[in-house]
Amino acid sequence: MADLIQLLPDAIANQIAAGEVIQRPASAVKELMENAIDAGATEVKLVIKDAGKALIQVIDNGCGMSETDARMAFERHATSKIRSAQDLFAIRTMGFRGEALASIAAIAQVEIKTRRHSDELGTRLVIEGSTIKTQEPCQCPQGTTISIKNLFFNVPARRNFLKSNPVEMRHINDEFQRIAIANSDIFFSLHHNDSEIFHLPGGKLRQRLIGVFGSHSNKKLVPVAEETEVLRLNGYVGKPEFAKKTRGEQYFFVNNRFIKSHYLNHALVSAYEDLLPTGTYPLYVIFIDIDPRRIDINVHPTKQEIKFEDERLVYNYLRVSVRHALGQYNVMPSLDFEQDPTFSQPAPIRPRSEAPTDTGRVQPSGGSSPATGQGEASSDAGRHASNLKHWQDVYEGLDEFDAQPEAQATPGSEHEEPLTLESDWKEEQGNTPGEPVQEKKKPTQLHNSYILTQIKSGMMLLDQQAAHERILYERYLHVLSQQQSTTQKQLFPRTLSLPPADAALLKELLEPINQLGFDIQEFGANTFVINGVPAELAGKQDDLKTIESLLEQYKGNLELNLGTHENIARAMARSAAIKKGKMLESNEMQTLIDQLFGCEVPYLSPSGKRCFITVELEELAKRFEQ
Repeated sequence: MADLIQLLPDAIANQIAAGEVIQRPASAVKELMENAIDAGATEVKLVIKDAGKALIQVIDNGCGMSETDARMAFERHATSKIRSAQDLFAIRTMGFRGEALASIAAIAQVEIKTRRHSDELGTRLVIEGSTIKTQEPCQCPQGTTISIKNLFFNVPARRNFLKSNPVEMRHINDEFQRIAIANSDIFFSLHHNDSEIFHLPGGKLRQRLIGVFGSHSNKKLVPVAEETEVLRLNGYVGKPEFAKKTRGEQYFFVNNRFIKSHYLNHALVSAYEDLLPTGTYPLYVIFIDIDPRRIDINVHPTKQEIKFEDERLVYNYLRVSVRHALGQYNVMPSLDFEQDPTFSQPAPIRPRSEAPTDTGRVQPSGGSSPATGQGEASSDAGRHASNLKHWQDVYEGLDEFDAQPEAQATPGSEHEEPLTLESDWKEEQGNTPGEPVQEKKKPTQLHNSYILTQIKSGMMLLDQQAAHERILYERYLHVLSQQQSTTQKQLFPRTLSLPPADAALLKELLEPINQLGFDIQEFGANTFVINGVPAELAGKQDDLKTIESLLEQYKGNLELNLGTHENIARAMARSAAIKKGKMLESNEMQTLIDQLFGCEVPYLSPSGKRCFITVELEELAKRFEQ
């Protein structure tokens, strides 16, 4: 019987290896930019077309390569970074395996132009599917320009599994930002389809973070800097009040290499104990400089996982350092992170015996006339009392506020306007002629998050946020399909400044977002002008926060491969829905119930969460019999 085992051809072996190293266009971007950094470049330009599917080009002014090195760079396991096994324990460069360029050349059409400073002519090399097509001298600037065209052209299965352009471009933006943040002294730029997204001059880390996250991020940052004999830690963390509901702006770097670590993330978040509102995540950019002999980075093909010699030491040190930074800069917890930062004045403490008997709530007035809602007795007193009495009148009804149930006195609830919802429900509905009109049981709110209502077979409990998301989702889908919406123009237009990546995304989504009732116009320099908002949101939510939340939710839904309209409807519903902790009136709760069961799919929210549960009378009886 003939022998069965044989060596694979180099082309097939490279394609197999490429599946581990190059998973999507962002993987190629990462490898090429890291090579540029290792070459000592001070300027790195990234050019993308069709989210990297058509073209990925990296231009740097690094040391360049000789004719022989240019050819050897595309051989498997050919590298200039290490010489012996001992070098693996002292790695300071980004790359070291010698697999990236060989893997890229196996699945793409590659053209490279490179020239050293000492050479008069450079080298041009064209490779297609691991096969060298052309090698010739050429005239080119110092450094290296490498172009990757038609990624996965000879692996159609892998190309078919690529996501949509917005998804792939988001991954490219992520890789670009990680490398740009880690190398703040280097100039970086990113162009996508002839439009410049990032232009980041070299400078200090804080300047780089402002360039990546936007000018508004400057006020969010708290510096962290500590050093011991084992490691050195520096960077920035975000103030608690600016925490987001998505994990976006979170970066760990070990020896300038981006890593992912749930263990270190837990250490940092635990430093915010009692400072973060539930369900939010802080911003952080932390650099850990440690002896390479104390870590192992050769544990994953992407090199984004790392093994520490003593993880517990790093954990405790990180937690203490961040906690110390937050305390040093007087970052204190706030009672309510959602409250409107408008003027509020604490009420003076008065004995209950001196409290007025009028239960009407009085608003401050700028003149001598009494505030709206007071009785005649209060008005007469206001005309004849002293100035002190006028200020005391502001706090009338305080004793009644103190007597309210704890569930109704939620922070910020006194500043919020009740949600306005239209309802077609009538108390007489469901009664036949001749029958006495029965009083319909009013729904009850539990913990300002759930709505309890009586049904014929027992009771029903609704999740108010999930239910409202379902209502808004179907409403926005209908608006986007019919292109009919109502816009409330603003008397004073507001400006919105976004990070470059978010600004580029908003430009792409302006048309469908404006169909929802917004009136947003591009103003230039990553800035937009908001001239109007949907009529149903006017005066109820901060339009700037609504749009920022919309973009965050949209980016979070990109991996689901949804259509643009469906994604926007989901994101908008999530951002505009009633949140848990919002106190509702009885008519608002009933309207919410009526509108939910008017939906096509009332059972689940757009994210798949149950909108309500029911409990039968028989089940209740069994519970009491146990």
